[in-house]
Amino acid sequence: MHLNEKNYINPRARERARELDNEFRRTGKLRPLHGIAVVVKDNIETKDMPTTAGSEALKGFIPPDDAFIVRKLREAGAIILAKSNMAEWAFSPYITQSGTAGITRNPYDLNRVPAGSSGGTAAAVAANLVTVGLGTDTGNSVRGPSAHCCLVGLRPTLGLVSRDGIIPLYLRNDTAGPMCRTVEDVARLLDVIAGYDPADPLTALSQGKKPLSYTQFLDKNGLKGARIGVFRFYTDLPTADPQVVALFEKALEEMKKQGAIIVDPFTIPKFGELTKNIWCDTFRHDLNQYLRSLGDKAPIKNLLEVYNKGLFSLYIRHRLVKALDQPADKLLCQDVYHEPRNIAFRQAVLRAMEEQKVDFIVYPTWNNPPRKLGDLRSPAGDNSQLIPPHTGFPAITVPMGFTYNHLPAGLQIVGRLFSEPELLKVAYAFEQATHHRRPPKKFK
Repeated sequence: MHLNEKNYINPRARERARELDNEFRRTGKLRPLHGIAVVVKDNIETKDMPTTAGSEALKGFIPPDDAFIVRKLREAGAIILAKSNMAEWAFSPYITQSGTAGITRNPYDLNRVPAGSSGGTAAAVAANLVTVGLGTDTGNSVRGPSAHCCLVGLRPTLGLVSRDGIIPLYLRNDTAGPMCRTVEDVARLLDVIAGYDPADPLTALSQGKKPLSYTQFLDKNGLKGARIGVFRFYTDLPTADPQVVALFEKALEEMKKQGAIIVDPFTIPKFGELTKNIWCDTFRHDLNQYLRSLGDKAPIKNLLEVYNKGLFSLYIRHRLVKALDQPADKLLCQDVYHEPRNIAFRQAVLRAMEEQKVDFIVYPTWNNPPRKLGDLRSPAGDNSQLIPPHTGFPAITVPMGFTYNHLPAGLQIVGRLFSEPELLKVAYAFEQATHHRRPPKKFK
């Protein structure tokens, strides 16, 4: 059995490495990510490799240009080594299965899933095949696979990282984010990809909010005095795995030991009411807009063509049917900063944090261990689909240990808008105090 983590390998990777070596010999200078091997999720445009979003409908499609964040990576000296496998059209948070490369396995147990939809990036980074990776996160697709593969994964504040050149799922929720083995690597990658891009109006919100370097906030004592709100809504669910909950309790004790003030429980009044029907399916509209932007270079015209030609895996048929019930050219919802229901939810969370004097919210990234391949009945335990995607808040997952001896579990920490410096600070302090990450035995 193999991981099946990648869709394409960059045929120019070695050539680019030699160019960077020669540049260093000539100048004696290193770029921020000089020679660092990066894997990029296959819904992020690369002008020298296909970008398919895991769909047969886009098989062989090479975009005319790099995504903004890929361009920033290349300018920083990174080598885009490969495009990673992903859940088709980023539809599934549970599995990473595409119409172009099949199903990806979890490097910690090849009979289990790495979650989705950025499972290919997670598997490649966890197995030490690359140094760092990029995923995208609509609901949980950076943080979920990172937790299942014992990685650190950051969903940035919506608007901190450009969405230009990313094939959308729900553009109003979409963002790219780093997936790495350490918090420091996340900070270094964020230094490069964060910032204003005229092609993405939402990034105007980030102007003046990006520090000189996120690495300056990495502090082993970063938990001291931090007020941590324990969101028991998830761990109180009857389907929560007792071993995951036990690891979470140990994580809380460790944070307290490191000087954090634990507010337990932290509650959000009317949470269920505020989040009911908060998802808005804009996939058909957003994909059609993306394809239209490609002009005559678009390999297909619209989502209806994908369906009519049968260019999809059977497991996503119901999602396509649902999407095709939505308007093709009318946007049903605004972005999370302007949609009334999102504004109300964000204000409710902020009000709860202020009234209960909480700096960060914590809960397990997943309530349950990675499922076995093909298992659709065991509880998935996805806890990450509501607060960050629908408030715009940043969230980071860090390893918090292993269940059943070898299955990774993650601790999720959520902060306020553009609080990445503080978020990285507390995540780094927890990581350095616990050192939970260990490589998968088969991929040391």
